[in-house]
Amino acid sequence: MDAIFSILSLPLFIIAFFIALFAGVIKGIVGFAMPMIMLSGISTFADPELALAALILPTLFTNGMQVFRYGLSDVWQTIKRFKMFLSIGALTLFSAAQLVPVLSTNLLLLVIGLAVTGFALWQLSGRAPEPGQWSQNKMLDAGIGAFAGIVGGLSGMWGPPTVAYLTAIGTQKKQQMLAQGVIYGLGALLLMLGHWKSGVLNSTTLPLSLALLIPAIFGMWLGGQISDRFDQATFRNVTLLVLILGGLNLLRRGIFG
Repeated sequence: MDAIFSILSLPLFIIAFFIALFAGVIKGIVGFAMPMIMLSGISTFADPELALAALILPTLFTNGMQVFRYGLSDVWQTIKRFKMFLSIGALTLFSAAQLVPVLSTNLLLLVIGLAVTGFALWQLSGRAPEPGQWSQNKMLDAGIGAFAGIVGGLSGMWGPPTVAYLTAIGTQKKQQMLAQGVIYGLGALLLMLGHWKSGVLNSTTLPLSLALLIPAIFGMWLGGQISDRFDQATFRNVTLLVLILGGLNLLRRGIFG
């Protein structure tokens, strides 16, 4: 705990703990937004690099939990189907992660704020692709994979473009949940390796990320237990509105300091 309190005071750690819990609950209910919530929430009172380090292990483990619900054969078939997306996404994510330490804090806040606000507004606008609107091909896999990887490496969030693409190519519900788990899980593993190399995740920030595993996993379990009690479309929209407010606050900090 000494390592944690060397970078966050006890009151701020408690706030980060409950942000991770809330992010886990939301992921359990609607299946997305953990990195966005943790990043936008923790960045309101901490350096964005610290917020990025904090979300790495919770994101890795919760997505791993999603993958292990399925058999190895299904996982392998999904990897083969999306190998171009995964390969290009992995390369760009790892490369983009190395830029984080050299970007100014204000620029990083602007990148994260734009990503959070832009994705949330896009989802709320109803302009996201309709199911089956596109046909999967290697060119699209490479293009969307590269975009998701760049955004993911800089901000820890590669979910929104991934979900939009899986929906647009008409992926069935079970296959989509499995594909999300595989893509997010491998992406989170690469994010961890990339930011260990970049220095964002280190012996000082790793204990914080480990500590936030507990509320994130418990929150995801709790969200899964109570998900049937909510109108998921309404809850999803409320979550997106909260993310927009968080993203706008990050933009304010990036512009005005």
